[in-house]
Amino acid sequence: MKSYFLFLFLFVSSTCLVGQEIKDRPRDGEGVYAFLQRHNRLNQKYYRAFIKLNKNKLGKDNELKKHHTYIIPDLSEKNTNADETAVKNESSREDKSWREPLFGKKEERVKLLNNQLEGACFYIVSGHGGPDPGAIGKMGKYQLHEDEYAYDIALRLAKNLMQQGAKVHIIIQDAKDGIREDRYLANSKRETCMGKKIPLNQLERLKQRSDKINELYSKDRKKYSYCRSVFIHLDSRSQHKQMDVFFYYAPKSTNGLRLANEMKRTFASKYDTHQPNRGFTGTVSSRGLYVLTNTQPVGLFVELGNIQNQFDQRRFILSSNRQALANWLALGLLNDFRKGKE
Repeated sequence: MKSYFLFLFLFVSSTCLVGQEIKDRPRDGEGVYAFLQRHNRLNQKYYRAFIKLNKNKLGKDNELKKHHTYIIPDLSEKNTNADETAVKNESSREDKSWREPLFGKKEERVKLLNNQLEGACFYIVSGHGGPDPGAIGKMGKYQLHEDEYAYDIALRLAKNLMQQGAKVHIIIQDAKDGIREDRYLANSKRETCMGKKIPLNQLERLKQRSDKINELYSKDRKKYSYCRSVFIHLDSRSQHKQMDVFFYYAPKSTNGLRLANEMKRTFASKYDTHQPNRGFTGTVSSRGLYVLTNTQPVGLFVELGNIQNQFDQRRFILSSNRQALANWLALGLLNDFRKGKE
């Protein structure tokens, strides 16, 4: 009799453990895919299960809300294979992964999470580079170089877009610096324009990257219905000038204006979620910048903040904040891509 009750107790206990829900809160700036990736739930079956489990807690476009606790799908087949037929149809896509050495040893593996951006092509350009560090801020004894922080965010954005099925060209490249977690990013002059030395002369430098984008675009436009270039910079103003992210588009570019406005709307929505009552004061305006007026794809020029301001510096120093910026930029591009298909 004792052995029977012991068996019954163990059976009930193990059953309770199997059915126990795993919950967690999202980190700053995390979207659903980043949240699931952190918990090793990388494909569409987990995404579908997550949305079903948490549908009453999600915001617009399945947005995660700060301070909310979400149920994480069980790794067991019972919970994740509810739509077995669909999973089998998607299995070849879900298993697709590849290496991108530019992301660094720790981040080089890229796994296709979904095909939401299939048919889209992007040219991601981090500002300055090579002999030109761009704006230089200071935090304590450390110098903050614009080109290094813009490059790290550009890599994170590029990986995000690739994981959603987009074709991505990383125009400015550093063979050594991948995605970094450091607060203070060491400066170097190794950056190239897709393997070619970057000129010191400003006009030659801008022409080089613009010509490269146009060269790639002449072929890409035949394959992709949606091509966009994104130029990532950090501004330099007075130390007392705190700024939100703001966006430029080429004069008379209707699609550029639409993209810039969509990006502003996306950032405002994220600020409302993660920093309620703060508000978002980023702006959209047209500007005849060389890279916007001399490249053929629709372009967006992004200024991520004032590298001289101590409050804006926090936006770049923390790797989690750099990832959040990349996530939000990717979401803005996805939202615009969807509108372009309407």
